[in-house]
Amino acid sequence: MNLLENFEVRDLGNLELLAKQVVEGFIIGLHKSPFHGFSVEFAEHRLYNQGESTKNIDWKVYARSDKMFVKRYEEETNLRCQIVIDSSSSMYFPEATKGDRSPINKLQFSSLAAAALMNLLKKQRDAFGLSIFDEKIHIHNRCKSSTSHYRLMLTQLEKLINNPEHNRKTSTAQALHQIADSIHKRSMVVIFSDMFENGEHVEEMFSALQHLKHNKHEVVLFHVVDKSKEIDFEFENRPYIFIDMESGEKVRVQSNQVKEHYVEQIQKFKEQLKIKCLQYKIDFVEADIKDGFKTVLQSYLVKRNKMT
Repeated sequence: MNLLENFEVRDLGNLELLAKQVVEGFIIGLHKSPFHGFSVEFAEHRLYNQGESTKNIDWKVYARSDKMFVKRYEEETNLRCQIVIDSSSSMYFPEATKGDRSPINKLQFSSLAAAALMNLLKKQRDAFGLSIFDEKIHIHNRCKSSTSHYRLMLTQLEKLINNPEHNRKTSTAQALHQIADSIHKRSMVVIFSDMFENGEHVEEMFSALQHLKHNKHEVVLFHVVDKSKEIDFEFENRPYIFIDMESGEKVRVQSNQVKEHYVEQIQKFKEQLKIKCLQYKIDFVEADIKDGFKTVLQSYLVKRNKMT
């Protein structure tokens, strides 16, 4: 079930409850999927590694799941995950109009996905931090694992959702360079961004991604988009006024006259981004805001499983 279908933008008031619902629904889904190995009890258990002592195997879990899990203790879990959110104005697309019941925008999607990830990390007793940037870094919280820290992060995400601003440009490269230098070595870095950067700064953005890997971080880039509109350009064949949400610049066009060129250029950029991520050994994951959160949470768990 796609939780996005069941609430409107105004329902984002209780981010903690929504994050919990997203995670609980996801965990139930895991038991019906090939990813059953990620147990609902992963806060207290980890998969048994062949050759280690069997004294801590939880045989009750084995009886239920036919998989061997070892009871894990708090000191075993030392993953650090820095969650990075692009808050530039392009992330407020699609912008709801008065009375509009349209789905949540890219920033709201990213914030709820981040809250759900934090909920998972807290369950696993892992440490997590939050960075929010546009032209500069506005919030940069270092990784902690306490409940009070979790609540602080949720409060900051709620403020971000509730205070949209127009004409906020982005400087992805500058922000990622600063984050790479300031977080603990060998962290997991999870980025939520549409990666829509000025053409002249694209190479700088790729350099910043490379910087993260140079500092031994494991990086997952969630390319947050409204796929039907921003990638496939599915607009009715009529005149539109398109507004650059970061600069305010307006252009009036007939949609079918520009569609072919737009799709060609956006696909070229996307392929370039994917190739660079492959080259730098960064996980590139397309996150369509209309597809729900399963892809985000599953990608995180797969990456985490490789790191432990």
